[in-house]
Amino acid sequence: MEAEDEMEKINIVSENNQESEPEDQGAALLGSPKSLPSTWQHKCASYVLALRPWSFSASLTPVALGSALAYRSLGTLDPGLLVGSAVTVLAVHGAGNLVNTYYDFSKGIDHKKSDDRTLVDRILEPQDVVRFGVFLYTLGCISAACLYCLSTLKLEHLALIYFGGLSSSFLYTGGIGFKYVALGDVVILITFGPLAVMFAYAVQVGYLSVSPLLYAVPLALSTEAILHSNNTRDMESDRQAGIVTLAILIGPTCSYFLYNALLFLPYLVFCVLATRYTITMALPLLTIPMAFSLERQFRSQSFVKLPQRTAKLNLLLGLFYVFAILSAPPGALPKL
Repeated sequence: MEAEDEMEKINIVSENNQESEPEDQGAALLGSPKSLPSTWQHKCASYVLALRPWSFSASLTPVALGSALAYRSLGTLDPGLLVGSAVTVLAVHGAGNLVNTYYDFSKGIDHKKSDDRTLVDRILEPQDVVRFGVFLYTLGCISAACLYCLSTLKLEHLALIYFGGLSSSFLYTGGIGFKYVALGDVVILITFGPLAVMFAYAVQVGYLSVSPLLYAVPLALSTEAILHSNNTRDMESDRQAGIVTLAILIGPTCSYFLYNALLFLPYLVFCVLATRYTITMALPLLTIPMAFSLERQFRSQSFVKLPQRTAKLNLLLGLFYVFAILSAPPGALPKL
């Protein structure tokens, strides 16, 4: 209970400061050294915040979708493989977030008004972020090894997908730094869409298939909307830091149209599936009001919490999508 109370204090302080004094948000996020004692609960809460857990919908929904597709193909689902897939993907995702935090700080991109202020406000030290990232990558490798022991998937296929995802999560800002040369959107679109869905699917069924890649498209577009809203919000600060993102290349107007495309194209896909195959695929359409709300917020250039709200839409859209697949009549879905 003490750890939960500590997290609640952190969240309350963070919300109050976002509404009142954005320039002092980071300093108030965990309170001053006098207001909150430096305890292990405080440290654990800091690590949780550094992971940016609001973004984990981008990992959980592809795993759920791939597992649902596997269930429709086989008629059964291994809970152990499902949990193992989720742990593996979440570990790599969390480590990638920490790599992003470290390199954005080391390159001088993060500042007092940035969304991620883990290192700027000394919530954690750089060495803490590095050690935590190494731990999560190690956890992901151990979990992937366990999946190999439990699954019938060939080692070379599992390694290809897993290390492809791991490499992408690191190279997004580390090494080559795809984010800094306007290629980050491509990396995220592939990694948190087709790759993650294929991983969860292949681990369950024991072989690779093209069909999960096709079913991953609506979810991949929704996930990319999270990143694009984030990059559009940070357009000016990124330009000043000397990096190039897709939002900078196409400008504010085209960024608005691209965001709309990423938001609403999945609904077009669901309409086609619902009219041609099964009405259950209309379930994700229940989230359209939220999508229009996000469009209005983007159009008014009110980017506060927009990536987080887009991630919430991504989660709900993914859950309805998964439920639609599971509740579809046998033989109604193509290639399943």
